[in-house]
Amino acid sequence: MSPSLELQGAIVARLKTTAGVSSLISTRVYDAVPKKPDFPYVTVGEGDETSDDADCVNAFEISLDIDVWSRAVGFPEAKRIADAIRRALKGPELALQDNALVEFRHRQTRTFRDPDGQTSHAVLTFEAIIEQP
Repeated sequence: MSPSLELQGAIVARLKTTAGVSSLISTRVYDAVPKKPDFPYVTVGEGDETSDDADCVNAFEISLDIDVWSRAVGFPEAKRIADAIRRALKGPELALQDNALVEFRHRQTRTFRDPDGQTSHAVLTFEAIIEQP
């Protein structure tokens, strides 16, 4: 299985089953957003997968964004959800079935207002190193 796809699946599963996250967004974690979603919700955002091979090791450096979308006034709700996501993904280690997760870390969180003037948006960037058998 693709390392980035397996990582995405593990992240989505963790977010949907962690009480600290689901208490804020229920199970509204999307890859493809419904036409009229209930707010707040979370989406799997941009990502990239770069080969980082060595002798006898197929490895990848993966960067993946998780986006938070809120229509509550100001940034507090988006920041609370972003913090809950960061905590949920901090530990315990994400379990992968086909690949080996060598390293996983939160790199940054950015918060900003979307151009529509109504939506607060937080983007969490995570980085991983995964070895593929």
